[in-house]
Amino acid sequence: MILSGSQILIETLLEQGTDTVFGYPGGTVLNIYDELYKSSDRINHIISAHEQGAVHAADGYARASGKVGVVIATSGPGATNLVTGIANAYLDSTPIVAITGNVGRSLIGRDSFQEVDIKGITMPITKHNFQVQSTEELADVVRKAFKIARSGRPGPVLIDIPKDIQIATAEYTPASPLPSDKAPYAYETDIAAAAKMIAEAKKPYVYCGGGIINAAAGKEIVALADAIDAPIGFSMMGLSAVASTHPRALGMVGMHGHYAATKAMYESDLILALGIRFSDRATGDKSKFATGAKIIHIDIDNAELNKNISCHLSINADVKETVSRILERIAPTAHPEWAQQVASFCKYEEDNLYLGKGELTPYQIIDAVMEHTTPDMPIATDVGQHQMWAAQRCKLEAPRTFVSSGGLGTMGYGMGAAIGACVATGKRTVLFTGDGSFGMNLNEMATAVSQNLPLVVMLMNNGVLGMVRQWQTLFFGQRYSQTTLDRKTDFVALAKAFGAEGYSVTNKDELAAALDAAFAADGPVLLDCRIDQDEMVMPMIPPNGSITDILVNLKN
Repeated sequence: MILSGSQILIETLLEQGTDTVFGYPGGTVLNIYDELYKSSDRINHIISAHEQGAVHAADGYARASGKVGVVIATSGPGATNLVTGIANAYLDSTPIVAITGNVGRSLIGRDSFQEVDIKGITMPITKHNFQVQSTEELADVVRKAFKIARSGRPGPVLIDIPKDIQIATAEYTPASPLPSDKAPYAYETDIAAAAKMIAEAKKPYVYCGGGIINAAAGKEIVALADAIDAPIGFSMMGLSAVASTHPRALGMVGMHGHYAATKAMYESDLILALGIRFSDRATGDKSKFATGAKIIHIDIDNAELNKNISCHLSINADVKETVSRILERIAPTAHPEWAQQVASFCKYEEDNLYLGKGELTPYQIIDAVMEHTTPDMPIATDVGQHQMWAAQRCKLEAPRTFVSSGGLGTMGYGMGAAIGACVATGKRTVLFTGDGSFGMNLNEMATAVSQNLPLVVMLMNNGVLGMVRQWQTLFFGQRYSQTTLDRKTDFVALAKAFGAEGYSVTNKDELAAALDAAFAADGPVLLDCRIDQDEMVMPMIPPNGSITDILVNLKN
């Protein structure tokens, strides 16, 4: 059949199973938006308050659902407003397809109105990007983009569509989605070598990253840990891969990870690093990282192997399949002395846990929220102290229930991501944020209200940029340069101005009442929770430090 480029785009999105797109209209995508209007019974479009909110929503949608998220923006400033969100998805391996309009081909390169080389701008932060050169190739470009986004290590792909290609017509033939690329397959010699190293280990440790969630390998990880009697630690991206209440799960490792999780990793003699990239926040000083341990690193992305940490055995393969094959080669074993040692780390952590200060503490807030959540309810965060408190304390019982910005550390990510996760799952969604992060994209409260989304926004309000202030306190002689916000914003009144409900919370009794109301509401609710400005995230390994430098609480 003969269709316009805009019609072909909508049809190929539907081919890929796309039911929802996020975006913001503008001059060079008017033809696309006209077709979205005509196809509104087949594909849902959610307009954001800003393109950055839209791309974060597509990211949150993808993380919570496991599907490819889609965002649409116009050329020029619309396209450049996507850049932060695309970079965020790239560093956290989130599959999204970003679609931008551009000026007609005859105007490209002439500094036309709202023209920008978005293909060149996003080249370093996408798995691949396209500028469509003919209407005839458009359908195949979209199909390739979805395949690339979800194949191997997932990530963002951009499609730039000049306006004349949207208008021109071409033959369109429906097709099924392209199959994902076949994952690399581990050599038998590597499987045998891994099994031998595991058999020789006395203190094995399983370290899980976001690749476990992407591979849906949580059950295999638990089976492996049970078979070799090993504790399990997580990068922040790996949180929710295994239930946090599982007896082997020690929690997050690294700079602000759990003491027991980090200590056990350093004291182990074998680390099975699975779907992980050994980021600097997890390793600290690489020369001092787990020096007594051999490391088996399994990852689908060959570029990550031996990039940050040199390993004794590196396997470029699908982690789910590879762990299953290793399990076939090993005999169940027990390490009672190691288990006892790990238990002592947990006891030390429990005895020295930093609980906070003031009338209302972060852990009190999170614990109270957890009493209202269900295991399948998404929890999103912005970036800062609140993010670390949530990563440490939230009870995550199901995969894809923790949505947070890891690699890029994007303040302002939370509202868009929470909207996307809520839309993807249809579940009430909790957002933990701070007054600094929330201030960056609080305009997306308008989106949440217009969509009548059941969001519970837990604003940890300390009046400062808390994480930066913490570093200034510990490492910069308490010189608080530009981190005391001194803003007069009434967040409860602001929420109500947007059309949401809001409550001010200063103590545990007010928190309990406000949470009851928030979780009973149909639409978005904001709780402005006042916490001490000098509250800290503990434990903490100082930058470029190691386990010997760890601060467990403010007394040591």
